[in-house]
Amino acid sequence: MNQADPLRAAAETMRAVRERCVWSQQITHRDLVPYLIEETHEVIDAVESGTRTDLREELGDLLWQVLFHSAIAAQDADDPFDIDDVAETLTEKMVRRHPHVFADAVAETPDEVLVHWNAAKAAEKRTRTSVLDGIPRGMPGLALAQKLVGRAASVLPAQQAGRESDLQLPASESELGDVLLSLVAHARANGWDAERALRERLRTLEDDVRTAESS
Repeated sequence: MNQADPLRAAAETMRAVRERCVWSQQITHRDLVPYLIEETHEVIDAVESGTRTDLREELGDLLWQVLFHSAIAAQDADDPFDIDDVAETLTEKMVRRHPHVFADAVAETPDEVLVHWNAAKAAEKRTRTSVLDGIPRGMPGLALAQKLVGRAASVLPAQQAGRESDLQLPASESELGDVLLSLVAHARANGWDAERALRERLRTLEDDVRTAESS
């Protein structure tokens, strides 16, 4: 095991576990999904309220999930790839999306960086037919709503895209938290499912976007 290269050592540890642990040998990509979700949320908890030691440990646990998926993928009979392929693909993408770092483009503000990033991303996704393509539907409701509203803004009028409302708009992120909590409490008091209500509304928003795109 290559202790001089901790990342390589971690990958080799995972490979050994996959090959020699009877539990790990049976695990599929789908089986790992609940663990991936749990570890992701534990990283978030460590960022929001944990210590530096917590964050270091939880990032390691999340990395283990990436290594685990890569080890499973390496054994695929039809289309195998390993952690090196994953890393190579990632590096190529990040170099492509940062021409102001690795090429002669110029970006002196965060907004200018975003312009380069979005241009590179658009070039990569030329086969997509909708601004909604590529959004993972398994995201939590609020995160999904924020992503969809952002994409819808390029297609729909502000009010239809959910960016304007008769509600009194909060003036800060803290006030936004209060409003959201009040809405959830109101839903609970009326026996409504807040998550379901939001997701059903998002389906309507998606339909509106696709209708506007096809017209």
